[in-house]
Amino acid sequence: MPVFKYVIRRNIDEPQSVYVTARFGRNDKLMYATPLKVERFFWDSEKQRVKQSMYCPYRDSVNYALDGIAEVLNGYIVETAHSGGLVTKESMREVLDIHFGKARPKAGTFHDFFQEFIEANESRINSRRGGQTITYRTKRRYICTLEYIKEYEDKDKRILNFEDIDTTFFDSFVSFLQSKRLATNTIANKVSDVKAVMGAAFERGLTTNARWKTYKKATEQTDAVALDEVELERIRRCNLSRHPRLARIRDLFLMECWTGLRFSDIMSLCEENIKEDVIVIRQQKTNNYVTVPIHPVFREIWERYGGVPIRISNQKFNRRIKEVCKAARINARVIISVTRGGKRETARYRKWMLVSSHTGRRSFATNLYKSGFPSISIMSITGHRTESAFLKYIKVGRDEHARMLAEHWKAKKNE
Repeated sequence: MPVFKYVIRRNIDEPQSVYVTARFGRNDKLMYATPLKVERFFWDSEKQRVKQSMYCPYRDSVNYALDGIAEVLNGYIVETAHSGGLVTKESMREVLDIHFGKARPKAGTFHDFFQEFIEANESRINSRRGGQTITYRTKRRYICTLEYIKEYEDKDKRILNFEDIDTTFFDSFVSFLQSKRLATNTIANKVSDVKAVMGAAFERGLTTNARWKTYKKATEQTDAVALDEVELERIRRCNLSRHPRLARIRDLFLMECWTGLRFSDIMSLCEENIKEDVIVIRQQKTNNYVTVPIHPVFREIWERYGGVPIRISNQKFNRRIKEVCKAARINARVIISVTRGGKRETARYRKWMLVSSHTGRRSFATNLYKSGFPSISIMSITGHRTESAFLKYIKVGRDEHARMLAEHWKAKKNE
């Protein structure tokens, strides 16, 4: 039974391909170039993985992809052995080609292809993110959508084929998801996932069905919250001396609020990103560079901790930051409306209950906009590409727009 391993071939400093190698006899060797790339300095040849260095931004994504390749190959080797088959260089190359999308999978139904599409996600490349692999979060979303597809099939007592995916199917599937009381935007994400899978099947020639392309998903604007500068100051001054971990989470949140960086980008910050009075960083989500001026609150926190205050998962952060905001008495009442199960629902919350990691970035953009700072300049800092997307993102109420106009007229009168 062949044993495979990962290697990089050239002794150079620039990024180079990771290879899958395996021997099938004295003179028969597989050397398969994956689309994954790594710099020699960050490669651990003994562990056959990227080193756990804080200065390597792609360490987790590449290692996760390598784990995925290993899972596929080990599964193939074990399954072939159990069936009495023979693992050859050609058959292993075919498995890798299918995994990386170079060859057509053997799936005959939409259902089967959806499963193979998910399994290939560990190494599938996202061209919009500069060639980075698909994130674990995205894979989990596809898995969740497939589970709903299976439930739908059980209810309909059939297995979906490629030809079944059309506007009639989407109408029925959306109705099914509404019966599960899912929100409109959640349903829209499920529709997008199905269309992504069909798009991949269409591109590989597995189906000629294009009727799914005409379906238009329904979405609605969310009622997310933003914190004003008075609330941010109340959070900053909140006495958390008896809760040092919460104090660090508070400081991490304030760094978000005064930079507009996403949680993932804040967590990847290192000394090399600090350039005198600005932060220069390549955004993980878009793969684009942004330059953010350093606010005094950020600088004080960065210098006090010598970097990021705490390393924590997004999920845990979202739970703990609510405790911080509750302690800081962020108690304004907020009315949230959402369409769930096809019906509009309205509920009242205390504001602290709605704060999450993304509130920091939204607060940054909203507070700058309310101060009269030009939208185009804020967009260059946050990375928003269109003004329409930016204006949907910020949270400014009708009363605040009226106040801003009154202040504008007053300033004009005093000129």
